[in-house]
Amino acid sequence: MVLGAVFATAGIAQEQNASIQTQLDHGKATYAQKCSHCHGPNMVNSGTITPDLRAFPDDRTRFVTTVKNGKNNKMPPWGDILSEDEITDLWAYISSRRRP
Repeated sequence: MVLGAVFATAGIAQEQNASIQTQLDHGKATYAQKCSHCHGPNMVNSGTITPDLRAFPDDRTRFVTTVKNGKNNKMPPWGDILSEDEITDLWAYISSRRRP
């Protein structure tokens, strides 16, 4: 019985890891397609007004609000362009690249 529970737990962990990797892959693709032209391919675009996204605060609500509504008439709103899932995946990707 215990061995079965261990295998079940390991299987759940593998599924969660695969799900997280899929989310990161989708976020990376969305970033490359929609964000990198302003924010740079590595989340920093020196010499521009765009912030270094690797240093973005660990604040999902702020991120989602900024993506959906835009920022200071400089970043366009993406709320009508990106789905909730795309924004969630984008946050997962950017969060995974955050510098300490």
